[in-house]
Amino acid sequence: MHYDPRRNDHGLPRDPFKALVAPRPIGWISTLDTDGRANLAPYSYFNAVSDHPHLVMFSSMGRKHSWANAEETGEFVCNLATYALREAMNITSAPAPAGESEFELAGLERAPSVVVKPPRVAASPVALECKTVKVQPLFNLEGEEARYTMVIGEVVHIHIDDAIIKDGFVSLAAAEPIARCGYMEYAHVSELFKMARPAT
Repeated sequence: MHYDPRRNDHGLPRDPFKALVAPRPIGWISTLDTDGRANLAPYSYFNAVSDHPHLVMFSSMGRKHSWANAEETGEFVCNLATYALREAMNITSAPAPAGESEFELAGLERAPSVVVKPPRVAASPVALECKTVKVQPLFNLEGEEARYTMVIGEVVHIHIDDAIIKDGFVSLAAAEPIARCGYMEYAHVSELFKMARPAT
């Protein structure tokens, strides 16, 4: 089959686009609002976009708390969502009202960050402390503003649980991160394989 994504004339029960760009890492974003209240929410439109400098981004549909807080305070933390934390991560996706902490809703302990003020998820084996670099609205071909806005942050401090470092390398199989697939489907990393790049 083939279809025009601008017309969405695929004839399927649901748009398959998200299932085609998958699996996608989950940015479990913790922030503080200007009153110091904590927020925690998962974003599947998330990724690293540079390692010089270390930049990550998440994209929000509508001005949700994570976007607003990251823009207004200039800080956020990306916590690694893992298989062991999948249920808690899912709870934090609920549309809680402003000021109600998803940490408490999901029964998650906070841990202090080093450089930024937002707390990290204590049980998460990896956390990236970030300073907001840019908040970028997205547009279509006609120049019309999209429903999504991208928040880009520079990583200013990194936490890694020593338990997932094996022989000097981070073991993602030990961390078991989860990723968003299509529809309500997720995947988790439990096995890895290696391939060497061709010599040039």
